Amino acid sequence: MKLAAQLYTLREFLKTPEDIASALKRVKQIGFNAVQVSGVSPIDMTALKEITDREGLTICATHIGYGDLTDNVEEVIERHKLWGCKYVGLGGLPQEYRTSKEGYQAFAKKASEIGRKLNEAGLKFIYHNHDFELAKFDGTTGLDILIQESDPEAVDFEMDVYWIQAGGGDPAEWVRKVNGRMKVVHLKDMAVTSGREQRFAEVGEGNMNFGRILEACKEIGVEWGPIEQDQCYGKDPFECLQVSLNNLKKMGIEA
Repeated sequence: MKLAAQLYTLREFLKTPEDIASALKRVKQIGFNAVQVSGVSPIDMTALKEITDREGLTICATHIGYGDLTDNVEEVIERHKLWGCKYVGLGGLPQEYRTSKEGYQAFAKKASEIGRKLNEAGLKFIYHNHDFELAKFDGTTGLDILIQESDPEAVDFEMDVYWIQAGGGDPAEWVRKVNGRMKVVHLKDMAVTSGREQRFAEVGEGNMNFGRILEACKEIGVEWGPIEQDQCYGKDPFECLQVSLNNLKKMGIEA
């Protein structure tokens, strides 16, 4: 598994093309060789490719809006082919599908249709979870419904280990559950304050068992581990990414 910077962490520094160029230069200086494109303000697809090429950064994955995946899939395909990026991600389940078993089943069907179109272009659809997918419907979690009801050839997953933990799941076991259907995993940690507040933390600075998580990722052949920190609580997000990267390197994972 290779590490990447999930650019959503740096979203406040990605407001203009000039900001994006400056931020990606810092990402490279920190020690990253790859990024996941998410949270980036509008920029011409060719201009972004020029920036990443100049900095020597691979675009390993993305998060794309659901509307683009349903209505503008040809443009999505063109963009990803230009970027040399195989993994086309959806960052979360649209609200209308979240409240029932039937909703999850309907989305699984829709995701399979999207995934087949991407497969034909040599790309791969990946679904990123939060914690709400661990709600149960007739005794089965929403995430299990998505796994079971979607076409295994068309829909892969991008487990976010923090959100699995937040939903009461075992991140390592959920990683193993999608064996054969996950090449990208989101790495982030969870800390708890003395006031019982659950917080995002730099990887290795929180309470999650990353030894088990990384072993599970190795077992199933994960290719990319984008590092993400949704909130940095007043700290410099670039410094947070640096701490996570350094800690993961100490755990034996390379950028």
